[in-house]
Amino acid sequence: MRTYHEDKFYSCAGRLYQLYNQNSRKSGFAARSITEFEAWKLQTRNILSDITGLSRMQPGSGRSCILESVQLDGYRRDKMILETEPDVWMPFYVLVPDSIAEHKKLPVMIAAHGHCGGGKYAVAGRTDIPAVDEAIREMHYDYGHRFALEGYIVFCPDARGFGERREAGLQGDEESHYMSSSCYSLNNQAISLGLSLTGMWIWDLMRLIDYIETRPDCNTEKIACCGLSGGGLQALWLAAMDDRIRLCIVSGYFYGYFDSLMKMPYNCSCNYVPHLWEHVDMGDLGALIAPRPLLIQSGMQDDLNGKRGVINAVEQVEITARAYKLFDAQDRLYHQIFTGGHRWDGEKSYEFVKRWL
Repeated sequence: MRTYHEDKFYSCAGRLYQLYNQNSRKSGFAARSITEFEAWKLQTRNILSDITGLSRMQPGSGRSCILESVQLDGYRRDKMILETEPDVWMPFYVLVPDSIAEHKKLPVMIAAHGHCGGGKYAVAGRTDIPAVDEAIREMHYDYGHRFALEGYIVFCPDARGFGERREAGLQGDEESHYMSSSCYSLNNQAISLGLSLTGMWIWDLMRLIDYIETRPDCNTEKIACCGLSGGGLQALWLAAMDDRIRLCIVSGYFYGYFDSLMKMPYNCSCNYVPHLWEHVDMGDLGALIAPRPLLIQSGMQDDLNGKRGVINAVEQVEITARAYKLFDAQDRLYHQIFTGGHRWDGEKSYEFVKRWL
């Protein structure tokens, strides 16, 4: 087969970069007082609710049921399903520590997963599944399991498109399918309906909080969330949009949109929300969480930081820090930069949650 050599290409990417620089962050954080912050927070949440499609979603019945219960060393693992939209069911694990017998209520951790872990399986520590075990060892992916051992009731949900929620074409037991996701097809379908995969993920987690509030064993004044990578996306957005989250850990997902998504447009489609960049950058999402405790973890060698490296994350944390300064709550924001790549780093995580939750 013969091809024709092209000497010149006429790319339009440069023009898109110009448009980004001209039109981005129109709703970025700029408050100079707590009163201005509260007004900005309400206005920005309304904008984000609209562009993600959250404002157009319909609640399901909230029905739930237990499918199985397994006693493990240190906690019981219940598998459940919850109807979050009409005929839309979310499978999730609940890890209930054995110490529940000594307490009326325990603090709660929602442990969101990212890619390449089989959905909830890696976060819940399913080392009995070989491919999942490999992901756990590579990315320290079993943080849900570890929080359960620390004495928290942990909820490990399948996000839409992952685990038992994979769409047609990726269903089956083949390892390549088992560990992958339907993000691309779902977001393509969603954005043409005025929705987004990000919005659907956050909606489901909000409905999970609704369910948590009905449980007599959960301390609803102490609900936290955490996640790695795409799980960091979910944790960040959930805490930004819902004050019922009292503490948040974002790992491997906090950087400037321009370097990490505009200039690296081959990242998973779940990152992309129509009109998002016109309104906020990631540091502004972090600012919406103030003054609640927020731990951000960045790996020095994480390729998702972009070509400029971890400085791309530091710049966004500086935006968030300005919001915490308004509340004189700088000690509740911690940016942990560690030596390593795209993985969960637990060195500060459990201590941080213990201190603030």
